[in-house]
Amino acid sequence: MDKEVNKNKFIEIYKKYIKREGSDKLLEYLIKSDFFDAPASTKFHSAYAGGLVQHTLNCYNRFKNLIELEYGKEYSNVITDESIAIIALLHDICKTDYYKVEMRNVKVNDVWEKQPYYTVEDNLPYGHGEKSVYIISGFMKLTREEAFAINWHMGGFDTRVKGGSYSIKDAFYKFPTALLFHIADMQASYLDEVENEKR
Repeated sequence: MDKEVNKNKFIEIYKKYIKREGSDKLLEYLIKSDFFDAPASTKFHSAYAGGLVQHTLNCYNRFKNLIELEYGKEYSNVITDESIAIIALLHDICKTDYYKVEMRNVKVNDVWEKQPYYTVEDNLPYGHGEKSVYIISGFMKLTREEAFAINWHMGGFDTRVKGGSYSIKDAFYKFPTALLFHIADMQASYLDEVENEKR
C-alpha cells in the first residue's frame, strides 16, 4: 500500500468523473485535511495511516463491479459514472479530521514500551453516513440516490438501525443502488482489508 499512489489514484478518478459545481472546492478541502493520511478505523479494517483512502478505493472498485454485475455494461441507464464515484469516494468523508494518535504502554517481551494507537475525537458529532451527506452538501448538491446510498452505507451497523429504526428497509427498496453500495462497503471491509490484529 503506497499512500502517494493511492492519493493520486483517488484524485484521478475524482477529476475524471466528478464535474459537479463545487466539486473542485470539495477536493481542495480533502487535500488540505488529513483524508489521505487517516486510517479507516481505530482497530478494524484498514487501521493504519492511509487506510481511509485505501478503503475508499476498494469500495469504488467493488461498487463498480456490483453495478455491472447487477445491471450489465449498460448500467448508465440506471446510475451514472459520476454518481458511482461520488458515492464510493465520498461515503466516509465523515472520518476526515476524526482520528487522533495517542500513546499507550504495551508490554513487549516483558518490557513496557510506548506505542501509538488511534483514538476518536469527533468535533462534529452528527452521526456517520448522515455526517458525510452533511459535509458533502456544504460544497455541492447530491442527488437523492447519492444521498441515500451514502447515508445508509453502514446498513445494519448504523446506530439508527441498532436503535430500532426501520427507515433503512424503505431506503433500500426505493434506491437499490444504496443496497449495492452497502454490500460493496462490506466486501471492501471484510474481504479486501485485514483487521489490524492480523497485519
